[in-house]
Amino acid sequence: TAIFRSLQRCFKSGLLVGHSRTFRDLSRSHSCVNVRDALNQAMDEELERDERVFLLGEEVAQYDGAYKVSRGLWKKYGDKRIIDTPITEMGFAGIAVGAAFAGLRPICEFMTWNFSMQAIDQVINSAAKTYYMSAGAQPVPIVFRGPNGSGLNFFLISLSAGVAAQHSQCFAAWYGHCPGLKVVSPWNSEDARGLLKAAIRDDNPVVFLENELMYGVPFDLSEEVMQKDFVVPIGKAKVERQGTHITLVSHSRCVGFCLDAATVLAKEGVECEVVNLRTIRPLDVDTIEASVMKTGHLVTVEGGWPQYGVGAEICARVMEGPAFNYLDAPAVRVTGVDIPMPYAKILEDHSVPQIKDIIFSVKKVLNM
Repeated sequence: TAIFRSLQRCFKSGLLVGHSRTFRDLSRSHSCVNVRDALNQAMDEELERDERVFLLGEEVAQYDGAYKVSRGLWKKYGDKRIIDTPITEMGFAGIAVGAAFAGLRPICEFMTWNFSMQAIDQVINSAAKTYYMSAGAQPVPIVFRGPNGSGLNFFLISLSAGVAAQHSQCFAAWYGHCPGLKVVSPWNSEDARGLLKAAIRDDNPVVFLENELMYGVPFDLSEEVMQKDFVVPIGKAKVERQGTHITLVSHSRCVGFCLDAATVLAKEGVECEVVNLRTIRPLDVDTIEASVMKTGHLVTVEGGWPQYGVGAEICARVMEGPAFNYLDAPAVRVTGVDIPMPYAKILEDHSVPQIKDIIFSVKKVLNM
């Protein structure tokens, strides 16, 4: 399972993420922190740092959040800073946008990004466009955050897959399409902690796409990452594993799949470079191009649908830029299947990328 693999990352010197760690490295680390707690810490520290920050959403206060991401915050900050809302996404998203207009810095939690469709007028027409349409006079410092992608059950604390099409979309391409938004898609605890703090401090509306199946997965964090002033710059990708033969570009949960696939392929003499996008918009094209110019091959991996997807955009950018001349084979996309998500678990597994799909695509590109 993902949790078991991540525990191995923490306690067995990073075996499955494809980078070596020495005992000395681990001695400098702070602790193992799961993604849920990293998000919680980031919000707690920003609520403490800036009195303009507040959190609102369904069950975020007394219930501690549907996924316990806001656990303990209501008891610490009270009703004025941690606000339970009715089940009306359009309503409370509009309240949050209005609060941002008035100079506050709201964090608006959607119980799942699928439900943000109820509030898309507020997210796009009110939040995303106002800063530009006001010629920079009206900043909109708001973070829309919540779980994204396949596999959730918000009625249970233990997360599970198999909740069918109306709860399983990846919205990275949807919101990444829209000017005026910054769109963030963290993978591990470092991403979650650093990017959420950066998003809360940003004067632009930020769409923060968490992955529900990663909430309980622990990662080793250094003392530097645990500092209150640590932030991850929005718009900057990270090379998670160095390689020479092929570039794998991904975001969110699929980054872990790429690292695991890279470990398997390394046993066959294939060294994959794994790029964690971290941010969907703005897209760090420079890091992608540098990697492709180094390896000469490209595979993109995402959980969303193929048509007009994140991988499609990356391939287009590479084709239009200087890295195209360095490609030794056509780029290949690994994506979710182009259908509404099936309810049956076995069909769902065949509808989203798996490690074997990445390995197959790498071998196809390298003509192995």
